[in-house]
Parts: sequence; C-alpha cells; structure tokens
Amino acid sequence: MSELVPGGNVPLPDGPVSVRVPGGFDVSALVTDDGGKVGGDGDFVFYNQPEAPGARLRDDTLTVDPSRLRPGATRVTVAVSPSDPGTALGALPSPTLHVTDARGRALTRFTPPRPRQETVLLLAEFYRRGEGWKLRALGQGYADGLAGLARDFGVEVVDDSPAPDDRAPTAPTTPTTPLATSAPPPAASDGFLDLVNSTRAAAGSRPVSADARLASAARAHAAAMAAAGALSLETRDGVFVHQRVVSAGYAYLTVGEHLVSGPRTPAEFIAYCLRTERTRRTLHGSAFTHAGWAYVTGGPSGDTYWTVLWAVPFTPDGLARTTAEVVGLTNRERTRAGLPALAVDTRLARAAQAHSADMVARDFYSHTDPDGGEPWDRAAAAGATRRTVGENIACGPRCPADVVEGWMNSPGHRANILKADFTHIGVGLAGGGRAGTYWTQLFGG
Repeated sequence: MSELVPGGNVPLPDGPVSVRVPGGFDVSALVTDDGGKVGGDGDFVFYNQPEAPGARLRDDTLTVDPSRLRPGATRVTVAVSPSDPGTALGALPSPTLHVTDARGRALTRFTPPRPRQETVLLLAEFYRRGEGWKLRALGQGYADGLAGLARDFGVEVVDDSPAPDDRAPTAPTTPTTPLATSAPPPAASDGFLDLVNSTRAAAGSRPVSADARLASAARAHAAAMAAAGALSLETRDGVFVHQRVVSAGYAYLTVGEHLVSGPRTPAEFIAYCLRTERTRRTLHGSAFTHAGWAYVTGGPSGDTYWTVLWAVPFTPDGLARTTAEVVGLTNRERTRAGLPALAVDTRLARAAQAHSADMVARDFYSHTDPDGGEPWDRAAAAGATRRTVGENIACGPRCPADVVEGWMNSPGHRANILKADFTHIGVGLAGGGRAGTYWTQLFGG
C-alpha cells in the first residue's frame, strides 16, 4: 500500500472505491465538472443528504462509483470537518484517509499536515483522466466552515438559524454563482472578470473563465498575506501559492500570479497591472484559460491584499504539446550550432516526467533524488539503453521559450543542449512545487 503526499495521485481500479476517515470527523463530498462547479443541490453529499448518483455516505465512509456518477461529472472532492462543531480541526489528530477497493483491499493512505485554525479540510479528490479515474491527495484548509465550502463550489446553503445542537448547514438549494469565483464582498457583482476580459480583448488575448478551485487558493493566500501584513509567495504557514493551487484540486500546465497590495477595487487593480510590462504581460497572457481571484482587507496594516491566479489546466494533450515545443526550441539551438537534431526517446521522456513529478511531490530540487538516484539510474529504470546520459533541470519558468532561454544562458545547461554526442531527448514538467513549475530535460547518446 502506498502513502500519498499532498499533490500525489494514484490510479483507481474499475468499480466502487471507498474512502474512510476514522476519528471525530464528518465526511462530505461535492460532485463537480472540470470547472469545479456542482450541477445542482443533489451534488452535495453530507450527513443531512448522504446519497447522490454514484456517491454514498455511511458514517465515516464515502463510497464512490465513478461509472454511476451523473452525466458530466468529472470530479468528486472529499472534505472533512469536526463531528463536534465546537471543536477546531487543530484540536484533533490529523485526519487519515484510508482508500480501499470493492473487495476491501487497501489501495493507499493519506495523512495531511495537521490543520491549524481551519474548520474544514479538502482531503482528496477523485478525478477522471482519459478513460480511467485517479485519486489525488489535497490537504487544503478552509476557515469558514462547511457552509462556506459548499458555497465555494456553487451551492447556496440556506441558513435557517438552527438551534445550538443542530449541526447546520441545512440541505442545499439551487446552485448559484460560486462565492469563490469572485472576491469577497461584493462577489459576482464586483465586475472583475468583465474588466479583465475587456482588457485582454484589447490586447488580442482570448477571455478567461472563472474557476472555483483557483479562487479558493487565491482567497486562502490573500487572507494569509493580509494576516501577516506582507506580500509573499510563501506565507507564514509555510505554504507557497503554487502549492495552494494544486492542493485546491487544480493541476496546472501553466500558472501565473499577481500578488499585490494597495488597490481596493477591481478597476484599481487593473490600472495597477497596466502600469508595468511585467504585470501587464501576465494580465494579457494569451495562453491562460482560467482565473481565480480574491482580495482581503485587514491585518496589521489595514491594506487590501490581492491574489489573482491565471492558469491552464494540465491535460495529456497539453503536456505533449508543451514538451514537443521544448524539444523543437532545443533542436533550433542545435541547428544554429551546426548540430543534428535530437530525436524523442519515449523512455527518456518517461524518466524526465517522473523526475519532475518527484521533485514536486517530495519537495526537492536536484539531479540527485532523496533516495540517491542519479539521471542515468532513472534513465535505466525507464528502460533506456543510452551509453551517455545528461540532464538539465529548471524550476520557475512558465513556458517552453523561457525555460530553454534560461538553459541557453547557463554554460553548463547550454553544454548539454549543444553536446554533439547526444542523439536523443526526453522532456518532462510538473507544477505545484514551491517554485511553480519544475522542468527536466534528459539527454542520451
């Protein structure tokens, strides 16, 4: 049985799969599409509404049968909250998610870092990948309760002023615009998305759509920055903004961010971004397809802190296009130097992708992995039989052009790209680590 880390994933077998969280926790689930939105009130599964098509809750165990989910459903997000509403998650042991197949055989387990002030924790998500399904470990905390979580996924929760011993929320009603797809009050009426897309259209860029998962990550980061009174990629809780994105359930191919303090309205924020080339370039980024935003006023300074996230979702086709672009740019540099182009070796590519994912999952950045493995070890383990192996890695660049340019400006990396002995290449990339996106080039000759 494997142990998952935040952002890690495992393939799931066909048929029902159960997740159990023992201890003093209530389990709930939200059934959504790729945009992170519920399709109706029946998509919120919790103790007052324990069943939906393909999802059934019994005590501390949620059973999901992906083949029986409603049409259009591609994700099931699993959350936990204290069974006693007067107890903070931080006062309980860290919840452990146990995953079993239809026969009760253990598949994997996940224990996130112990929560602090959070009242709800997004623990994991089932998601469709091609024709199959996977489970990803999350570990993203919420401070505004189960009702806030439901609203962030597009469920309007009716507050009937329950008695003190009533474990509200009441049953959800019709879906509304997700609170998490807009900044804290005012929400959908703040006009942010219209202003953004108008500005992007003027620059020749396609519009972006709001994504609840990105908004959830943005709100958590903006609140943490406001509490500390400082702008930062990493907040006092030790979490980087890119890690929040993946923990919220958005696996990205490309990500960008604006971390800003000062502007108090969407119009002021847009005006700020248009002042400099660096901030304007992200606002106008033609590749981005989704956005999530939040702004929080408070903290020691009383300033307004913004987190705006821009992203492209990770897909197999997107990965193939991106790695092919890296190969093409690399071969362009070799052609300029009078060298033959490198051919793609799928085994080297498999090893390169695994190393990028490993650097994110185990939070390191090195040619030597925590187990002592070196590039040639990884190439051999993937089945490559190249006599000579070399590796370039990078973290932070958002696109193929930036990462290849960075390598070409570094003597050691440039030497690998232009090494005459190399004949083949494999490329991998993975997002969600401290530095954003982690890239690997593996060469063989």
